[in-house]
Amino acid sequence: MTQAVSARRRQFDLIAFDWDGTLFDSTAIITRCIQAAVRDVGGTVPSDTDASYVIGMGLMAALAHAAPDVAPEKYPLLGERYKFHYTARQHDISLFEGVIPMLHALKQRQHFLAVATGKSRRGLDEALARDELKGLFDASRTADETAGKPHPLMLQELMAELDVAPERTLMVGDTTHDLQLALNAGCASVGVSYGAHDHSAFEPLAPRFVAHSVAELRQWLLTHA
Repeated sequence: MTQAVSARRRQFDLIAFDWDGTLFDSTAIITRCIQAAVRDVGGTVPSDTDASYVIGMGLMAALAHAAPDVAPEKYPLLGERYKFHYTARQHDISLFEGVIPMLHALKQRQHFLAVATGKSRRGLDEALARDELKGLFDASRTADETAGKPHPLMLQELMAELDVAPERTLMVGDTTHDLQLALNAGCASVGVSYGAHDHSAFEPLAPRFVAHSVAELRQWLLTHA
């Protein structure tokens, strides 16, 4: 099969993935780190649901949302305490089982692969330094170098860098922030239910599909993307 024929048979040239809770099994640890940081600065500790809701947003926006009774002048300390707790536990986090084979299968299909994440550039670069991830992603954007989700700029910059139109771009994520990002950028989306947000909230955002496992996600992408 020639590359031209393969490209015509693809519905999407670019597949952009959220990181935490979509490819990286980090939701529970991030939730605990948010709660610990808020506790450290004397705020009301958010519930698991409230703490996990902000995953995917930029760090400071997420912490401010999760800790509404913490004074703004304490936000820098809140951010420092979150980073302290996350750094202490980050090596306990791993990719979801099946992610690497899925990414290789999509690369073989000649899709562009990208990451659109609420992580910092430093945090994403540390995660992408793993040997098994080298060379798999064509581009990435983080919340601290562009607008945070659900503002469309993150996807718009990725599409511009890779010269892909919105109708040929698919966003995959585990939160309503990811799916709203796709809508705001004029792109299609797929949700995953195994991350931070309850997938019952996805329907108004019109994802093409909701996957309940990486295996389901891989099957849908290889069949429909």
